[in-house]
Amino acid sequence: MLNFATLAAMLTAPQIINRGVEDYAITFAAMRAYTDSRNADSPDQLWIVEHPPVFTLGLGADPSHVLNAHAIAVVQTDRGGEVTYHGPGQVVIYLLIDLRRNHPGARLFAREFVQKIEQAVIDTLAAYNLAGERKQGAPGIYVSSGAWQGAKIAALGLKIRSNGCTYHGVSLNVAMDLAPFSWINPCGYAGLATVDMRTLGVTAGLGDVQKLLAAQLLAHFL
Repeated sequence: MLNFATLAAMLTAPQIINRGVEDYAITFAAMRAYTDSRNADSPDQLWIVEHPPVFTLGLGADPSHVLNAHAIAVVQTDRGGEVTYHGPGQVVIYLLIDLRRNHPGARLFAREFVQKIEQAVIDTLAAYNLAGERKQGAPGIYVSSGAWQGAKIAALGLKIRSNGCTYHGVSLNVAMDLAPFSWINPCGYAGLATVDMRTLGVTAGLGDVQKLLAAQLLAHFL
């Protein structure tokens, strides 16, 4: 029999919406529209999506960090952070969360929110026997051992509005063409190595990693 705490967690858990393959501009506009329309009863949501190739710039990004776009679109966004790349073979999950809402266990605050997202990525990688870690002052998750130690495998960028509602989110490289990362200074760092799970020997399908990362995010929010 479900106890009250379990039932409350189920009722307040974010909805998972899989948007499939979608142009970044469409998703970006939809995130903003959903956040604009939110009220106290609007459900939190996780949007799973895969984007065609695109470079995105954070609010304070230096456009010179796009070294050569090679005809890939460069989109200005309102998230934090510098330049990053999204493309096929990458898990992207956007988090449309009301941080003011009392989630079971504890109210979410910005720093804790980021830590939960990072831990969900670390736990997802661990399920595939990959070791990931945080780096002080460098948001995202990095490979912590082996030949690719220090390479970035997941990026994080958020927008938190004054009403406590968030959008944008996290991307995890699964099985990508990594060349476009060499056409930018990823997250503003010249020469930063970027890697994906396939290069590290993991053959899991994109859909499987999407489901696992979404489940890990839910687990950390409940």
